[in-house]
Amino acid sequence: MKPFEYKAVHSVEEAVSVLAEYGSDARILAGGTDLLIELRKQNVKTPKVVIDISFIKELRSIESPNGTIVLRPLVTHSEIVTSKVIQQYASLLMSAASVIGSPQIRNKGTVGGNIMNAATCADTVPPLIALGAKITLRSKANSRQIDLSDLFVKPYQTKAQAEELLTEINFLKLSPNAKSSFIKLGRRNALAISRLSVAAILTQDKNGKITDARIVPGAALPVWRRVTEAEKLLIGEKPSKELFVTAGQKVSEVMISHTGRRWSTEYKEPVIAVLVRRALEACL
Repeated sequence: MKPFEYKAVHSVEEAVSVLAEYGSDARILAGGTDLLIELRKQNVKTPKVVIDISFIKELRSIESPNGTIVLRPLVTHSEIVTSKVIQQYASLLMSAASVIGSPQIRNKGTVGGNIMNAATCADTVPPLIALGAKITLRSKANSRQIDLSDLFVKPYQTKAQAEELLTEINFLKLSPNAKSSFIKLGRRNALAISRLSVAAILTQDKNGKITDARIVPGAALPVWRRVTEAEKLLIGEKPSKELFVTAGQKVSEVMISHTGRRWSTEYKEPVIAVLVRRALEACL
């Protein structure tokens, strides 16, 4: 590991001031589960300064004001799993956080780091996009809020400016009649990076017809997004295996339209369709 300057900050104001000074020559350290591994690589540009934000207490909380849930970026995956609010109103996010890495990784890794690292295998991002999450980015000069789905440019690259710090993730609580699920496929049952994943939410009316559907695949598209082409097939229909199979096939078609056919397509094409079907069935 090449040498760099280390700065521990204790407030958001201090953090954005250091970011304003160093810009693209700075990296943020939260849980460190991704950054510390990256800094050991020989071909990676070493930052001039690593800013440790883990001491900023105001960035570590889960709140639920006025029908919303507000996550601060230093909330760990373990804290998401054990949160009663998340369990009740955003259970798909709890499911995703529970299968990240090992207990040690979940105890250190943060939701903010999972988002800003922007790896295609990030498990919390598909559920958060399905939940309609918005994020707040703050710099020394101003603050702005954007949809999480608009943050990503490509794997490992976001639209956040070099001097901006993620300070908040917020979304509406799911209604009592909304059911959700998250399914992840890895090369093994634990300590696995997602090869493919699916976050799904279904809402039905009193007659059993689907009134709202949200499907967000992970590690399937260049950037995460809801597959509205498949969601539209579900709206107004009553759930059935045949319907969910059709929705899964549509997600598979959309994936290939974006990625083209490559060596992994022969495997991913049928598998993502099955995962979508299973995720929708799990909602029921």
